[in-house]
Amino acid sequence: MTYQLAIVGAGIVGLAHALAAVRLGLSVIVIERDARPVGASIRNFGFVTVTGQRRGQTWRRAKRSAEVWMEVAPRAGIQIEHQGLLVLARRPEAAAVLEAFAATEMGEDCLLLSAAEARAKSAELCPKSLAAALWSPHERRVESRLAIPALISWLEEQGVVFQFSTSVQGIVLPVVRTARGTIRAEAVVVCPGDDLATLYPDAIAAHGVTRCILQMLRLEPPGFRLPGAVMTDLSLVRYRGYADLPESAPLLQRLQQEQPRELANGIHLIAVQSADGSLVVGDSHHYGATPEPFASEDIDQLILGETKAALGVAPPVRTRWTGTYASAAQDMFRAAPEPGVRLVMITSGTGASTAFAIAEETLHDLFGSSFERPLP
Repeated sequence: MTYQLAIVGAGIVGLAHALAAVRLGLSVIVIERDARPVGASIRNFGFVTVTGQRRGQTWRRAKRSAEVWMEVAPRAGIQIEHQGLLVLARRPEAAAVLEAFAATEMGEDCLLLSAAEARAKSAELCPKSLAAALWSPHERRVESRLAIPALISWLEEQGVVFQFSTSVQGIVLPVVRTARGTIRAEAVVVCPGDDLATLYPDAIAAHGVTRCILQMLRLEPPGFRLPGAVMTDLSLVRYRGYADLPESAPLLQRLQQEQPRELANGIHLIAVQSADGSLVVGDSHHYGATPEPFASEDIDQLILGETKAALGVAPPVRTRWTGTYASAAQDMFRAAPEPGVRLVMITSGTGASTAFAIAEETLHDLFGSSFERPLP
């Protein structure tokens, strides 16, 4: 059999391309080197972030991807754990960034809140020093370690073939050469995650891709429910949708004086909540072609300190882990290393947030089709 599309990689980027292919009615095989997805796609927050993404195409892709999540989640049995984002500004400089952001097109449907209004929305979260807050309705949160397997199962029901524990060694269309034999396909999309060396390493190197390692924690339930995801001042100098605004410069200057260790370790707070009440918090950022695999207790304590500053509490740690993802100056790139082959890498840690829209673009590029066909 010759498949119309072969996809290398079963992380969220590969699965997004499989979903787009299902909507086009294509015959699809997904080839994954591991026995199951174990990379960034299940080690993250499961946080579909729109607000704060880099202005322009990344922000638009995030908006489209959030729509697709809402379409596919009920069909695949994926629970949306909570919706929305509350950004807590503890400093006047952070409040100025939120005010400037709200005045842009990215602030559409977002609400600027005074300290009193934010406390009325969620009294448990708001620190005494709160200056202002921003509420966004756009965000979605899924439990990644459950959502990714559920999406795979649903795609299998739609006819997508998965071949796990299979490494791809080379592609010369129509032949995809694997460690377990050959597969024939008319077109191939390679979604390598943070594998920089196996397929098309020169194309990857040309885009200046390295790897980012981060630390995350799951905490015991705090005794209350979050109104949505939570971010703080540190996020406003990291997420490009805020950080690229001129108003972020005074905030960065103050943070360099008051939280230099957090900035040096790439720490900003995201806190999300699971169905059992536990919190997933993080994260830190360190870079290198082969980052150190060892987690740092000092970094965990910095993350917990920011958690307590935002939530008023830092519950006991239930689980700790590290994640890695491909990183570059641009948010993503799509290359055509040879006819009929597309190499797709998201290099900004925004796979869950932007992959569905990127996949639609890729398949339009390969097959010239639109996505008017509804999901099954």
